[in-house]
Amino acid sequence: MIQIITDKYEDTVAIKMSGKLTQEDYQVVVPLLENKIDQYGKINIYCEVIEVSTMKPGAIWEDLKFDAKHFKNFNRVAIVGERGWLNWFSTFAKPFTTAEIKYYDNYEKAQAMDWVVRGKEEYETQH
Repeated sequence: MIQIITDKYEDTVAIKMSGKLTQEDYQVVVPLLENKIDQYGKINIYCEVIEVSTMKPGAIWEDLKFDAKHFKNFNRVAIVGERGWLNWFSTFAKPFTTAEIKYYDNYEKAQAMDWVVRGKEEYETQH
């Protein structure tokens, strides 16, 4: 399941991924992301990943189509979750996007949101 946590920030969307990811999940979130991209050109993503068990083939296809189409439309991506495979995934994803990608542990949710919304320079002057 993909849940939209918030889209209150102009050029940032926050989502939570958990359980089984299906094609229907992407059909809900992709229009919101594409709308933000149409408005701002480049957007930021905050993504909490909680015990994703499976990704159905239709979901994988939707993800690949979206990623290929929007390769250059992301500024910053914060991935929040358990270190294990997420740290590997954030490193693996870097060649497939122009975005700056950072991994955060579950206890760093506030820092992750702050970084993805404000950007590196503003975040570092605040901390």
